[in-house]
Amino acid sequence: VYFKAMSLFAPNQNCLKVSILLLPESSLMSLACSLDTMRAANRIAKKPRFSWQILSIDGLPVELSCGQTILPDAAFNSQHRGDLLICIAAFHHQQHMPSKQLLLFKQRARPYRYLGAVESGSWILARAGFLNGLQATTHWEDLEDFSNQFSTIKVQPDRYVIDGGIFTTGGASPTFDLFLQLIRSRFGHTLALAVASVFIYDGNHRAHTPQPIVTLGLLQGQSPSISAAIKLMQAHIDEPVAISQIAAELSLSRRTLEKQFRAQLGISPLQYYKSMRLQIAKKLVLDSHNSMQEIALRTGFSSLAVFSREFKLTFNHSPSQFRKQAH
Repeated sequence: VYFKAMSLFAPNQNCLKVSILLLPESSLMSLACSLDTMRAANRIAKKPRFSWQILSIDGLPVELSCGQTILPDAAFNSQHRGDLLICIAAFHHQQHMPSKQLLLFKQRARPYRYLGAVESGSWILARAGFLNGLQATTHWEDLEDFSNQFSTIKVQPDRYVIDGGIFTTGGASPTFDLFLQLIRSRFGHTLALAVASVFIYDGNHRAHTPQPIVTLGLLQGQSPSISAAIKLMQAHIDEPVAISQIAAELSLSRRTLEKQFRAQLGISPLQYYKSMRLQIAKKLVLDSHNSMQEIALRTGFSSLAVFSREFKLTFNHSPSQFRKQAH
C-alpha cells in the first residue's frame, strides 16, 4: 500500500503542491470547496500555502454536472509531480474512467506523496487498489453499494475519512471541512478560523461526524422527533416499518407524529417515507446496473408493478424509460 505517511496533516509551513484530477459530470461545488479554501488561505496568510493545477484525463475541457465547462491546466500524465493528488468525480464515474484509463491513473498517481478523493473519486481510488485495507467513505447514497463491491475496504459513513496518507470525502460540504482540517493541522488554528470566517461558515464538522441524508440537514433546529423519525425511516428502506411503529419508538402517538410532519414539512410521514424511498430508487436507476426488480426490492416496494407505478407517478416516466433517457 502506498501513501502511508501521515505528514500531510502534520505541522508544515511549506507550500503544498496540489493536483486536482477533475472527471466529467463532477460537482462544481466539490471543485469550489477544494479551490476556494486554498485560495483564501493564501490570501489571508499573504504567502503561498498552496499551489494547484487542474488536470483532466485527456487535457480537454471538462463539463460538470451543472453544464459549466472547466478548462484544465493540462492533461494528467506521468510528467506531472506534486505532493497531493485529488480525484473529484460524481456521476457515471466508471464511464469516465474505463479500465484502460484506470491503469494509467494507477501508474501516474504513484509519484504523489498523498492521495485524496471527493465523492465518487473514492470509487476511482478503490478500483485502482489504493484503498485496500484502509478506511474510506463516499457519498451517503452510494455507501451500501461501495461496501458490497469492495470487501477489503473498511467503509465508514463519516463525512470524511483520513487513513494513512489518503483521505476520502462524502461530497462538497465535507470537502470544505476536510480542507479546514488540513489548514488547521499544517498552518494552525488561526488561519483555519480565518478561512472559515471568509465564507461565513460556522458549521465545521469533524471527520467522524456521520453523513446525514440530505433532508436531515434542512431540519436542524426543528423538532427532534421529526429528525429521529426520518433516521428510523432511513434505517429501514428495504423493509419499511409502519408509521405507527415509528411513532411508538419515539413514545408518540401516530396522530401526534402526523401533526408534527404536516406542521413542519407539509406532508404526512407516510408520504415523506415513500418519497425518500423513491429518491433512493431514482439514484439506483440512474447510477447502478441493478435490474428494476432488484431496485424495487432494495427500496421496499412489494412488487415491480407497484414500484413502476409509483415511480411513474412521481417522475413522469417508468424506471426503464428513465434509465434509457439518462443514457
